[in-house]
Amino acid sequence: MFPADHDTRRADPRPDDGLKRLPLDGPFGFMTVVARDGAVVALEWGGRTSGKPDALLVEAKRQLEQYFAKKRTSFDLRLAPEGSADEKRLWARMTKIPYGRTATYGELARELGQGAREVGQACGRNPIPIIIPCHRVVGADGALTGYSAPGGIEVKRRLLQFEGALLL
Repeated sequence: MFPADHDTRRADPRPDDGLKRLPLDGPFGFMTVVARDGAVVALEWGGRTSGKPDALLVEAKRQLEQYFAKKRTSFDLRLAPEGSADEKRLWARMTKIPYGRTATYGELARELGQGAREVGQACGRNPIPIIIPCHRVVGADGALTGYSAPGGIEVKRRLLQFEGALLL
């Protein structure tokens, strides 16, 4: 686990934003599942709470814990990430990359009629990492590029190793 400097008891400074948050401590550090109106809208790095956890947050946390325990390879949650139409198409496509596999930026770009750079930027803006598995997107030569977690590429590498997609 990477060191976490996040206090999971810390309250969110914006309590009226309509968002509910539930923290969890996973093997890749503290995270917070964020929901609004019955859908997961983000998975943030770091832990904080706001609002009373509802059934969706509890289920999202349960599914993430199952994933971390290697008892789940995909998620069954209502997702509502905020982004452009192209980003949403890409994020929906990323959820179809199988556990333990990867796709390249170029492959996704060709499939969706976008540029590889656009795909990379949309991966970087993915508000629900792990659940929308942007860590499974790699360079044409298998190179690992940026990742949003504290620890960046090292966390991406560890996630791919955890899933068996990267053996070194």
